[in-house]
Amino acid sequence: MGFSLSHYSCFLCVIVLLPLLCKCQDTFTYSRATYYGSPDCLGTPTGACGFGEYGRNVNGGKVGAVSRLYRNGTGCGACYQVRCKIPNLCTDDGMRVVVTDHGEGDHTDFILSPRGFSMLALPNMAADLFAYGVVGIEYRRVPCQYPNSNLLFKVHEHSRFPDYLAIVMLYQAGLSDITAVEIWQEDRQEWKGMRKSYGAVWDMANPPKGGVNLRFQVSGRGGSQKWVLLWDLIPADWKPGFSYDSAFQLDD
Repeated sequence: MGFSLSHYSCFLCVIVLLPLLCKCQDTFTYSRATYYGSPDCLGTPTGACGFGEYGRNVNGGKVGAVSRLYRNGTGCGACYQVRCKIPNLCTDDGMRVVVTDHGEGDHTDFILSPRGFSMLALPNMAADLFAYGVVGIEYRRVPCQYPNSNLLFKVHEHSRFPDYLAIVMLYQAGLSDITAVEIWQEDRQEWKGMRKSYGAVWDMANPPKGGVNLRFQVSGRGGSQKWVLLWDLIPADWKPGFSYDSAFQLDD
């Protein structure tokens, strides 16, 4: 894949590599990575995870699309340490990428935003790395870190008050996956499961009236599972496009 002039602006970005925690997968997996075109070097707001504008800007735009790591949307929001393997071009630590989209390339596991791809390179070597188009990499899953943010629950723009509620979770820290979401039905005194619509979006037709009490299942390493309960999370007069702070954050 060639390198276009539109990508040169990416190299002007200040490169800041976050420290990588030891709390992560122990071993790296070998694969390949490429990049997609973007006029501003960031991600796309129309990614398959359903994140919207968050999927363009999160992690400073260092985001990417994955294929098998997408896991029918369960992999949305996961963080990976990715480092390329070309001597004299690539940094030792690579960079941290957030999964925001689904995509398949030339036997690749990652299709990175231009900003993310450029962060794999040593200073002043990004243009040479882009010229390769596809590069060999190593990757491993690492905890997502959002030290100044709680887990947010965004009412998706496709929601229609009061008949259809769709939500997507943003700023999910840690290593765990969210594998189920349920809403409390006060009139029946029971939990009702939300449907996995697509990507990271969960929805329900005819949701219970009133404020939304919600719980979600967290699946961690080694198959561990737990439920997290959040009462009065979303107000009774919820609005499409609005985000609601859970005052909670995952740390595992």
